[in-house]
Amino acid sequence: MSTVKVIEIIASSEKSFDEATRNVLVEASKTVKNIKSIYVKEMKAKVENNKITSFRVNAKVSFIVD
Repeated sequence: MSTVKVIEIIASSEKSFDEATRNVLVEASKTVKNIKSIYVKEMKAKVENNKITSFRVNAKVSFIVD
């Protein structure tokens, strides 16, 4: 039987929510192996002068622990 662990990561991008989500995976994979899924819990956009300046996601990353 496998054990699944979940961590929460916040990441951002100046381009899109999609890229912010990919940044979650990039950062998590630096220290975590066997990543199986990413659940985007929350999405936020920072606005300045009526323009979106950054996209942020709060995501949960699931991975199998050996």
